Order: sequence, then structure tokens, then C-alpha cells
Amino acid sequence: MVEPTDAAAGPDALRRRLGVTDAVVIGLGSMIGAGIFAALAPAARAAGSGLLVGLALAAVVAFCNATSSARLAARYPASGGTYVYGRERLGDFWGYLAGWAFVVGKTASCAAMALTVGAYVWPGQAQAVAVAAVVALTAVNYAGVQKSALLTRVIVAVVLAVLAAVAVAASTSPAADAARLALGSGTGPAGLLQAAGLLFFAFAGYARIATLGEEVRDPARTIPRAVPIALGIALVVYVLVALAVLAVLGPQGLADSTAPLSDAVRAAGADGLVPVVRAGAAVAALGSLLALILGVSRTTLAMARDRHLPHALAAVHPRFRVPHRAELAVGGVVAVLAATADLRGAIGFSSFGVLVYYAVANASAWTLTPAEGRPPRVVPVLGLVGCLVLAFALPASSVVSGAAVLAAGAAAYGTRKAAERRRP
Repeated sequence: MVEPTDAAAGPDALRRRLGVTDAVVIGLGSMIGAGIFAALAPAARAAGSGLLVGLALAAVVAFCNATSSARLAARYPASGGTYVYGRERLGDFWGYLAGWAFVVGKTASCAAMALTVGAYVWPGQAQAVAVAAVVALTAVNYAGVQKSALLTRVIVAVVLAVLAAVAVAASTSPAADAARLALGSGTGPAGLLQAAGLLFFAFAGYARIATLGEEVRDPARTIPRAVPIALGIALVVYVLVALAVLAVLGPQGLADSTAPLSDAVRAAGADGLVPVVRAGAAVAALGSLLALILGVSRTTLAMARDRHLPHALAAVHPRFRVPHRAELAVGGVVAVLAATADLRGAIGFSSFGVLVYYAVANASAWTLTPAEGRPPRVVPVLGLVGCLVLAFALPASSVVSGAAVLAAGAAAYGTRKAAERRRP
């Protein structure tokens, strides 16, 4: 099928500019982000020496989610990701619930990434730096998705170079001890599942590729190729870094660390790399923030088109062909949160929301027919079950707060539908 040109697609259509490489880089910009600098320590506290088992579990669930999402994105190449898939395959409510979970959870993640930038760049003025980062990256996104993709390429290259330096320094250090890599039971199955849930948060960036479906060239070919490539690269990087850090610090040392990669290079005797790692963490958080704002604004656009959010947010800039009002709204909310809130507790909800989002994606993929590109049946089943298990294995406070916010969104949906039915 020949894709329509921008003119034929109408004034509210986004421009298809992204190829496979751009889509892979945007996915990597989300996954190879601040998560690798921060997620290892809490996961080690949950799983102990079973950290690598938790990483493997998270990767399996992420692969299932990625496969389901890629097949759906090829079928429905429009902005919105699982919001669109759930609506088309399961019904309006399930699409709305997925979109609500994504927008609220990822908005909290945006603010957390911004505060991570501030903590590494200027700890004494973390919130001011966070707000400045949000404003700057919102401006980049406003100027067009191609500029975002170009900046993301630079960020990914820098972060990969820093992570490679950490892995080499730690694995070649005399302090490295292969015995520390032995897999143990850690804190038991509950700890392994909680670690997997925490580590899954760092894998979830491939959703950004699907949410940009309306801006990808030849989406039926590009998206199914880009998603597994990005996920595979991220998994290799995570495994290599986790192995190197564990070899130097051991499970307990990693669990006790507040800056595990900095502590790892310091323990390896490479003190000169510590400032580089700090800079890399800040750059990584910027990359995650850039891709998150990009993805949240596209889901906001899709929901606004269907009037689940204010319809004014559905506007597309006549020159840059981006959802400029949605981007400004998301950037404004994130800036306010970054300036006023401590969002460490919101990260738990974000993980819960992301897992609910992908549960809907897997349920949607189950309904595809073979002619529509359905994945093997085991993939969406394993993905759905895995998402639900990991979501409810998170700390109780995260589960309660996440369920409460999702319930509030469901209530708002019900109220809106009831009002529509009462209209003459």
C-alpha cells in the first residue's frame, strides 16, 4: 500500500520522516538512559545475588511486549501506541485506560528524569536545572521530530561510550572477582519478581517507537524491525554493565550503593572516570527526558483527537508538523512538577502504570488474526501474565497508589460517558 503524502493526509497529519535507524536510536535513547545508572541498586536490594535472574525475567517480559507492540504498530501506524491498539482491538475503555496509564505514569517519569539531570549537574540547584532541562528539550521537540532524532543520536553515542568505559574498567580491574557473579536465590521468588519489575522500567523505552507510528516511513516494515533491534542492543548493554559492576562491588555492595556505576569505577581504581560517569548519567537522563516528552505528547495528541483530553491539544503545527500544543502542555506540567515535587515515590507508580499499559498491548495482540500479522500465541499470553505478575510484585505502596490513580481515570471516563448519554 502506498502511503499518503503529507498534503493528502490532511492538515492534522504528522509528517513521516523517521527511518529504521532513527526509530532504533529513539528507542535506545529511552532505554539506555538514567535507568542503567539508578535501577541496578534497588534491584540488587530486592534480589540480592539473584539480580541477573531478575534482569533475565524483565528481558523476557520486555521481549514479549516488544513483539506484541511491533505487530500492532505495523497494523495501526498512528500516534498513540497502545491507546490506539486497545481502542481498536478491545474497545474504547481499554484504549483509554492504557492511554491514561501511559500519560500519567510517564509524566511522572519525565519529572523524575529532569530531577536526575539536576542532581548530577548541580546538586544544590537540582530543581532549577530540572526546569531548565524541561524547557530546553520541549523547545527541541517543538522544532520537529527530526531534530529530536538527531540530538538523540548524539546522546546515545555519548552514553554508550561512558558505559563501555565503565564495563572495561570494572571487568579488567584487579578488584573484579568472578565468584561474585554466582547466581543465588537472593531474597526468594518475591525478591526476584520485584527486581524484575524495577528493571523492567529501564527496558520500557521501546514504546516510544510505537507511539511515533504516524511519523515513521513505511511503518509496516520499519517498526517491526526497529523494536527488536533496539531492545536487543539495550539488553546486551545492560547485561555487560551488570556483570562488570557485580564483579567489582558484589551483590551487597551494589545494593548499598547510591551511585553504583561511579562506585564501581572508583572501586576499580579508575577514579578519573568518576566525573565522566557523572556527566554520562546527566546526559543519559537528558536522553530519556527527550524521548519521554516526545512519547507522552503523541499519546496526548491521540487522546485529544478522541476528546478524552481537551480537543485543543490535538492541533498540529502547520510548519513543523508536530503536536505543538500537546508538547507545550506536557512540558508545562512536567516543569511544574520538577519545580515543586519530590517524585521518588511516583517512580513506583510509573512502573505500575507502564506494566498495565503493556498488559493491554498484549491483550490487544492476542486478538490479531494470522492475516493481520499475529505473533505466536505464546508471546502475548506470556507478556500479559508477566506484566500482571510484575505489576503486583512491586512494593505495596506502588501498587496501591497506581491502582488508585488508574481508578480515578476510569471514574472520569465513566462520568464523561454518562454525560454523553444524557445529551439530547
